[in-house]
Amino acid sequence: MLFQFQLLHLELSKVYQSLSRTKQLHALIIKIHLSLDPFYATRLVRSYAVNGDLHSALKVFEESPTPSVYLWNSIIRAHAQAHKFDDAFSLFNRMVSTETKPDNFTYACLIRACSESFDLDGLRLVHCGVTVSGLGLDSICSSALVTAYSKLGLVDEAGRVFHGTPQRDLIMWNSMISGYGNFGFLDKGLELFSMMRCMKILPDGYTIVGLLSGLNDSSLISVGQGMHGLCLRSNLDSNAHVGSALVSMYSRCKCMNSAHRVFSGLFQPDLVTWSALITGYSQSGDYEKALFFFKYLNLEGKKADPILIASVLAAASQIANVGPGSEIHAFVLRRGLESDVMISSALIAMYSKCGFMGMGTRVFASMPEKNIVSYNSLILGLGLHGLPSEAFRMFNEILRNGLVPDESTFSVLLCACCHSGLVKDGREIFRKMKEEFGIKARAEHYVHLVKLLGMEGRLDEAYNLILSLPEPVDSGIWGALLSCCDACGDSELAEIIAQRLFESNSKKSAYRVLLSNIYAGDGRWGDSKKVRDYITEGQLRKTTGLSWIQGFSRSA
Repeated sequence: MLFQFQLLHLELSKVYQSLSRTKQLHALIIKIHLSLDPFYATRLVRSYAVNGDLHSALKVFEESPTPSVYLWNSIIRAHAQAHKFDDAFSLFNRMVSTETKPDNFTYACLIRACSESFDLDGLRLVHCGVTVSGLGLDSICSSALVTAYSKLGLVDEAGRVFHGTPQRDLIMWNSMISGYGNFGFLDKGLELFSMMRCMKILPDGYTIVGLLSGLNDSSLISVGQGMHGLCLRSNLDSNAHVGSALVSMYSRCKCMNSAHRVFSGLFQPDLVTWSALITGYSQSGDYEKALFFFKYLNLEGKKADPILIASVLAAASQIANVGPGSEIHAFVLRRGLESDVMISSALIAMYSKCGFMGMGTRVFASMPEKNIVSYNSLILGLGLHGLPSEAFRMFNEILRNGLVPDESTFSVLLCACCHSGLVKDGREIFRKMKEEFGIKARAEHYVHLVKLLGMEGRLDEAYNLILSLPEPVDSGIWGALLSCCDACGDSELAEIIAQRLFESNSKKSAYRVLLSNIYAGDGRWGDSKKVRDYITEGQLRKTTGLSWIQGFSRSA
């Protein structure tokens, strides 16, 4: 008996037991009459829960005559981790009606359950329970509250809990810094980080990751480089999570040389890191490298997810070369991912932009389920290929199928009208968008409408439309009208529009090049040269033109 008891204690002290081994130990506990002991019941509940057998875990719990607080916590946590949040709260309500009172771990478990189920009302209710029970200053409860409020985007409430807690552990500091970083309060995150260092609290990898997550603009690259330097001095750059965060940060800031250097130094980059690098190259306009690293990813034996595949297809569409895109399509078919809506939508967009509308239509027709994104991709392709009647037919099909058109739907419909010069239809689409569907017009919608009017020679109407918009007007809208002035040869209005663009501090040299061309077309060579000289002296560069010629058959 003593040997059996020692063996049982040793086995149950292990972190993990298989389900069959747990059942064997359960049988042994019953055999030596220890099934009513709260300690062994708690261990069994945890082991069953880890193996996903909630039924057996609950049975062990129910058979215990006097559950301890540890046993209550174990069964509540088991249901919360299985995302059975209602059952977890029902068990908690049973617990408070007994003599066993919840402790800080009970409340911390419920707080995490509320954050995972995005239950803000439940979180505030549990917070009240924490305060009433006298655990408001407890570091475990407070840390869980800071994490939960941060995850739900309520950083002010998280900050109140944080600053009201006298003893803060590193987890709480990290949760607060991550909350500030993830929701656009980088300055507060950096302020907290400085405070942390002044208090001689050593940051870890999670601290750095939390700060790096808030760096998403190239203007903040110096801050990111400073954080990278700190990682090197603190030997945190070897941390896989930190390395991945650095690659993501440099990619978001379009510093791809730095992103690649960090990536090359990682021992085994995970899929998130690969995705960050590939997406970074794509968004920076280096589509060839995006495709190259996607191939390299597959040679490494890693499985790309639908989001990454869609991103790479977008890169393939930008180089106007159907070859790489069709290779990815073959890869998708081999992986059995052709039914994924995101991937199929990206395939439609890729084929249509590469000039193979027939293939795009076939992909759309073969989709078992279609959403508004897939319809938008097809409508855009039809519009670009001068098939507005087909685009309108697809829009009517959207309405018949009970789908709700979004901002992008009307943008691609207006684009279709622009390519075919359908002013009347464009006006009607614009009216429907605002009046029937309650969608507020964005800059892209006005760009299409201005182009539609301007290319029909209604420059004054387009100009007055822009003047009626609230300031500041997006430079893309003025730029659209400027290109119409070029097409219509109206240098007088072009000067007025160009002045508006220059006053808005637009740094796009293309606008000045366009104005120079308009002057030249009007025979105003002196004015044309002045604008060109300004571009040269101001070290502005015109984007180099590219031409792609492919020998593929267009029978598709």
